[in-house]
Amino acid sequence: MNIAAGQLGPIARNETRTEVVARLSALMREAQSAGCDLIIYPELALTTFFPRWYMEDQAEIDCFFEREMPGPQTRPLFDLAGELGIGFCLGYAELALEDGRLHRYNSSILVDKSGRIVAKYRKVHLPGHAEHEPWRKFQHLEKRYFEPGAGFGVVDAFGGVIGMAICNDRRWSETYRVMGLQGVEVVLIGYNTPVHNPPAPEHDELSLFHNQLVMQAGAYQNGTWVVGVAKAGIEEGVDQIGGSCIIAPSGEVAAACTTRGDEIARACCDLDLCNSYKRTTFNFDVHRQPHAYRLIVERKGRHLMADGTAVPSA
Repeated sequence: MNIAAGQLGPIARNETRTEVVARLSALMREAQSAGCDLIIYPELALTTFFPRWYMEDQAEIDCFFEREMPGPQTRPLFDLAGELGIGFCLGYAELALEDGRLHRYNSSILVDKSGRIVAKYRKVHLPGHAEHEPWRKFQHLEKRYFEPGAGFGVVDAFGGVIGMAICNDRRWSETYRVMGLQGVEVVLIGYNTPVHNPPAPEHDELSLFHNQLVMQAGAYQNGTWVVGVAKAGIEEGVDQIGGSCIIAPSGEVAAACTTRGDEIARACCDLDLCNSYKRTTFNFDVHRQPHAYRLIVERKGRHLMADGTAVPSA
């Protein structure tokens, strides 16, 4: 499978969906011209990263959300995919009516070469905080604006087993392992990651290193390709990392973007390479010992059980 990482530069707050879709379309055309079967776009690829601002007016917040997919402004991207015969993965803010009430998710969809949605994922690991913290240079209010998704699924598409994750999900080993247990062969990840980490500024110089480290580890430990795609550059005053890359099941970087603007990196991803790891070192059926891992699902952390109660004293 030939895959393109479709990195985006900054998106201004006043940039319209139509303008952004034109940028996405230009990258799609470039990827198709390079012989790619699939292009992956970043997290929240249709708008600026709005959780950096504290807002109380729900109507203002909802302007950043998509009520349908495709909608009038995003339909041209789907039509172009069908015309060119190339699939895509797109991150966006989803406003969904379920069980009679509105839900808001940080979502991504996988679209096949005919322009048809074949899978949807909703971000599980929401970072940041839920209330205004004025001491920060900028906010990170994903816990205010989104609900967490239900889990990590996979889908048979493009001749392989494909899963999706979003941004902070890539830092958690469970993300890859749950999909790895389902035989995943390609994990698609979009992200918007600031260089500066207000609660831990000592991490700032390591932001790109940590970004690549977790994806390489997830790829190797689960025998899967991983595609990580950034929205990068200085967006509304916030410096965001780039580092978009395609990582092989060996953990090696097969292709990478070199700028922090609109750019593609592409690689020929041989899915059979996954078997070299899935059938040897990481043959889960032969080597895993689930009885030893009970704490992973019984506890939320060191002090809390999975249901939120305190860990019983010894």
